[in-house]
Parts: sequence; structure tokens; C-alpha cells
Amino acid sequence: MASSETLTSQGYIKHHLTNLTFGNHPEHGLIFASSAEEATEMGFWAVHVDTIFFSILLGGLFLWLFKKVADKATAGEPGGTQNFVEWIVDFVEDNVRGSFSGKNPLIAPLALTIFVWVFLMNLMDLFPVDLIPYMFQALASLFGMDPRHVFLKIVPTTDPNTTFGMSLMVFILVVYYSFKMKGVGGFLGELTLQPFGKWGLPANLMLEGINLLSKPVSLALRLFGNLYAGEMIFILIALMYGDTVITSLGGGLLQLGWAIFHILVITLQAFIFMVLTIVYLDMAHQQYH
Repeated sequence: MASSETLTSQGYIKHHLTNLTFGNHPEHGLIFASSAEEATEMGFWAVHVDTIFFSILLGGLFLWLFKKVADKATAGEPGGTQNFVEWIVDFVEDNVRGSFSGKNPLIAPLALTIFVWVFLMNLMDLFPVDLIPYMFQALASLFGMDPRHVFLKIVPTTDPNTTFGMSLMVFILVVYYSFKMKGVGGFLGELTLQPFGKWGLPANLMLEGINLLSKPVSLALRLFGNLYAGEMIFILIALMYGDTVITSLGGGLLQLGWAIFHILVITLQAFIFMVLTIVYLDMAHQQYH
């Protein structure tokens, strides 16, 4: 980063883990936060500009690519891009057919969107940790801004706001289809009468309520925790650069090894988020008697 030589290791890590935050500060009004403490003082309604920007950018990239392939799709000999997109679509459809027993035209498009979008957001973790933030800081310096006060996190899934936002939308769909498919009585009966029958109503409600509410929490924390830990490891490896030739070479080898392993992590986490969404919605469509 542009000012790494003035920072301690702790400051370097803290800088990389701070979002570009815009909000209403109690003393300074609407501003971009110049420190993590200032971002905290902005309160709940502060906006993580970098998270929103990269999320929308990657979502737009997904829509543009798939629409472009769909518009140019041919029944003859397909090109490499069409083959790749068709493989992803077939992969998602196979998982939907294997995990979803009901009939709902929303499930497959939703699963496809979740898998590709989450994968693309996770994929940003493979960019060198200083590359894009350094470019952003250099641009900010042209406008007279102090690089030490310019933050940028490029991996949206390392922000719990992203993972909880997606998981809460899945939770809303689960509750909606639970009411739609089972009716109010069926859904409430499922929460209050299982697994111990009507005489165990308090215990049933507690167990089933915890089971229901744990779905969005576990869905969000699993994705956030794995990507946050992966990003932290990349940052720690980056601290090895610039000390000695040996530590720099060691850091390069470690970063390459972790990046190769992390390809599996980012793909697996996108897959898990997609599959659990399908399973939760399948449970919402099932009738219990």
C-alpha cells in the first residue's frame, strides 16, 4: 500500500481490514471515514462503499457475460465461452434436481445466481492484497487525500454485511414458501408440534425456533469466516515482503501455495452456499403431517 513504510505490522493489517465507509459522523456530518474509529462512530447506517461497489460490479459482470453468451448461443459447434457457461448451468441444474423435490421455477435461476455471484466475489481474494488498494490510493492522492486515510476492501464476502444480507434474503424466501406451501396452521404446527407432539409445545417451539433462526446465521458466518480467514492469511504473508531477500522469496512461495489451495476454498464456499439454499427451500416446500 502507498504508505506501508510508515505503518507497523498491526497498522498494516488493520488498514487492510477497514472498509471505505461513508456516513453521518456526529461531529463532521456526511464524510468518508478517515479511520476505523471514525467509521464506528458513524453508527449502524454507515455505508461500506467498497463492498457495495464491488458487489454490484461483479453482479453486473455475471449478468453481462451470461446474457452475451445467451444472445450468441448456437445449436451448432459452440465456442469455449458457451461451453463453459453451459457447463455451469448444467452443474447447477443437476444439483437442483438432486436436492429439490418440489416444483418451483425460481429455484434453478436463484441457485445459479448465488453460485456464480458468490464465486466471483470470493475470486477477488486472489488479487494481490496491495494491488487494487494501491491504485486506489494513488488516484486519491491526485485529489490531495492522505493515503493513510484511504481504505479499500475488494472482497465483498469478507464483509459480514454482504453475507448476512444474502442469507437474510434466503431466510425470507424460506419463511415465505413455508407459509405458502403449508399454510399458517401447517407452518405454526411444524414449529410447535414437532418433535415431541402437543404435550411438548414449549420444548418444540424452542428447538424448532432455534433450528429455523440458525439457518441464516450459519449460512452467513460460514461464508464470512472462511473468506475473512483466507484474506487474513494473504495479508500476513504480504508482511514478509520487503524485509530480506529470503523472506520475500519465502513469502512469494507461500502466497502461491495458499492461492492455489484457496481456489478450492472459494469454489467450495460458493457451492455450499448454493446447496444449502436449495436444501432450505426444499424443506420449506415439504409437507409434514
